[in-house]
Amino acid sequence: MFSNSNIGLLLFITHTLSAITVGILLGQLARLKHKFKNNIFEHSYNSSTNELCTFNNLGSILSNAILESSKTIIMIGGFVVIFSVIISILGNSKILEIFSYLLYIPLKLLNIDLSFAKPIISGIIELTNGVLLVSSVTSKALSFNIIICAFLLGFGGISVLLQVLSITSKSDLSIKKYIYGKLLQGIIAAIYTYILINLIPMFFLNL
Repeated sequence: MFSNSNIGLLLFITHTLSAITVGILLGQLARLKHKFKNNIFEHSYNSSTNELCTFNNLGSILSNAILESSKTIIMIGGFVVIFSVIISILGNSKILEIFSYLLYIPLKLLNIDLSFAKPIISGIIELTNGVLLVSSVTSKALSFNIIICAFLLGFGGISVLLQVLSITSKSDLSIKKYIYGKLLQGIIAAIYTYILINLIPMFFLNL
């Protein structure tokens, strides 16, 4: 995408740090509000109906695992294709450009090129295509592209959120908390990326 291994390392570091930070923040927030009365892991285990693995049912368990994983892979691919088509339709119908106007004021306040507006909207809808568009934007400083990509990778996009929802809908996990957490992770990842780009020599990319 960026054809630079340092950028890949940078994004890996910042997203690892942002994930840890979000986990700590949400954990502390949960303790302060006394929302967790029981151990979540114990609750999840007790509420599940896991089948014990024995030599007699090993084949059945393996086949079920393969089938379920295949379904998940197909589902993820389906989401990517569907949202890629949606982005294409929105782009050809100029609706995407209309939505991009909503970002003009925030981008101007942050002194970011307005040409990033449409790719950001695309990334919010579907991550893969959006990140590709952001990385291809020609800007004065490559760091802008990387920081925006860091935010999008942290947030995940609507497509990823719906993928998670399709899996967690049968459980008692809160999708709202997940969305808030992903949004927070995107913001923190962007901040960490900005800091590392300007502090560590190997990440000086403002060229």
